[in-house]
Amino acid sequence: MGSSRWKVAAAAAFLAIVGSLLPVDADEHEHTYTDKEEVVLWMNTVGPYHNRQETYKYFSLPFCAGSKKTISHYHETLGEALQGVELEFSGLDIKFKDEVMQTTYCEIDLDKAKRDAFVYAIKNHYWYQMYIDDLPIWGIVGEADENGEDHYLWTYKKLEIGFNGNRIVDVNLTSEGKVRLVPNTRIAMSYSVKWKKSDVKFEDRFDKYLDPSFFQHRIHWFSIFNSFMMVIFLVGLVSMILMRTLRKDYARYSKEEEMDDMDRDLGDEYGWKQVHGDVFRPSSHPLIFSSLIGSGCQIFSVSLIVIIVAMVEDLYTERGSMLSTAIFVYAATSPVNGYFGGSLYAKQGGRRWIKQMFIGAFLIPAMVCGTAFFINFIAIYYHASRAIPFGTMVAVCCICFFVILPLNLVGTILGRNLSGQPNFPCRVNAVPRPIPEKKWFMEPAVIVCLGGILPFGSIFIEMYFIFTSFWAYKIYYVYGFMMLVLVILCIVTVCVTIVCTYFLLNAEDYRWQWTSFLSAASTAVYVYMYSFYYYFFKTKMYGLFQTSFYFGYMAVFSTSLGIMCGAVGYMGTSAFVRKIYTNVKID
Repeated sequence: MGSSRWKVAAAAAFLAIVGSLLPVDADEHEHTYTDKEEVVLWMNTVGPYHNRQETYKYFSLPFCAGSKKTISHYHETLGEALQGVELEFSGLDIKFKDEVMQTTYCEIDLDKAKRDAFVYAIKNHYWYQMYIDDLPIWGIVGEADENGEDHYLWTYKKLEIGFNGNRIVDVNLTSEGKVRLVPNTRIAMSYSVKWKKSDVKFEDRFDKYLDPSFFQHRIHWFSIFNSFMMVIFLVGLVSMILMRTLRKDYARYSKEEEMDDMDRDLGDEYGWKQVHGDVFRPSSHPLIFSSLIGSGCQIFSVSLIVIIVAMVEDLYTERGSMLSTAIFVYAATSPVNGYFGGSLYAKQGGRRWIKQMFIGAFLIPAMVCGTAFFINFIAIYYHASRAIPFGTMVAVCCICFFVILPLNLVGTILGRNLSGQPNFPCRVNAVPRPIPEKKWFMEPAVIVCLGGILPFGSIFIEMYFIFTSFWAYKIYYVYGFMMLVLVILCIVTVCVTIVCTYFLLNAEDYRWQWTSFLSAASTAVYVYMYSFYYYFFKTKMYGLFQTSFYFGYMAVFSTSLGIMCGAVGYMGTSAFVRKIYTNVKID
């Protein structure tokens, strides 16, 4: 298998370079068979039932394989490799519509070491996963008696496969043949295959794995309705407050235009108009800021496109297809990153645009790959199946250097040339205006901490369903809900950041760029804090591997969510700021 894995990795790298990472039906993935055609039973992983992410190779336990050594094809996609989905041939000879009576396919010479391995697996409730025609099958390794003294291994795999025409639509496994584990004995492993006609349509064959009672529970519907009402209330409140306040501000400022110079000097000058000469001043650290905005816009584009594709194509029915699609879409949307990041950096007078392009292009990939490689070392130490092969790492690096970077360069050049001119409605003063003292709750740090509460509240319930689908035995399929939550999150985020920015400008503090970004991005802090609660109260994970795997990838998820929310909040606030200063006459 070692050489074949290298061939697979090289093929995946080549496909990545030419941009062909979307799942493509091939070989068994055509899902059509002729009579007597080979049907492959893939052995996948084995691990404790209560820790879904702690998985090991099926043959890491002393199971034995069947006598059949070769098959017509092997199949592995980049998404499967990154998820640690390593398929090993079972060695069982299965043919379409060809029934097999109970047959011994191998024998296990059970010495003390092998018995101890099986006993450990049974004590920890190990289960294993297999695949036939992409349909998952689960089975229990064995069981103990009531006293926990004797342990028994299930030795007979009874497969019942349903077919509709020339397609496989259902697979069931019954474990029988309970044998007591006694050292220095031989245990015969057997299987049988029974074929039966089924009325299940091929398009509906995954319905049995879904859990409508969980994902379409009344609480889920109520949370969506609650978030939607929050949006209506927040948008109405923001519109009412801002329009009434701004109307008074415009009236006062129009009145000031009619005053003579002495009256204006003696008048009550305060509010957001007073910082018109500094509000469009470049942000501090414009290179990092522009890269974050560009990356956030790209993450938003990827999220939107992948959710739409998932709604149309039912990506959950193909192993690794969601991750493969996300990688392809991320690479294809790299010009979005370059365009928004490059144009913003040019507007702020940045000169080191090549450095900004590199940082923007590799900001998210470096974070994701760095975390994945760190966790990968731990997975290798534990001999877990989650370990990513070296060839797959090379494939990912090829995507970054030969696809993402060139497309980001194209987007940066377009952004700098098409919308890189600083066409601000107000002239920027040469000398920055001093920022007056204000009440403690108007400080940017306080605004940042409070800004993420409402956006987090709008997605709180959905986070529970997403976490449960990823960390527990649930298949997430309600992408319509996810689309609604994404739209609600964006609207709430923009409304909150606009309010925060208006209060900040009214306090004559023009440092709104980072404040608007961070106040929206602080949603990620609350999501990560919630992940701690979920880990300790909703999962049964333990140990270094489980802890690092969980909190490492939750940090990546939360950071990406924060960057996306920050970019959305900044873009909405930027349009608001430009609008209000465009409508004010400034000498």
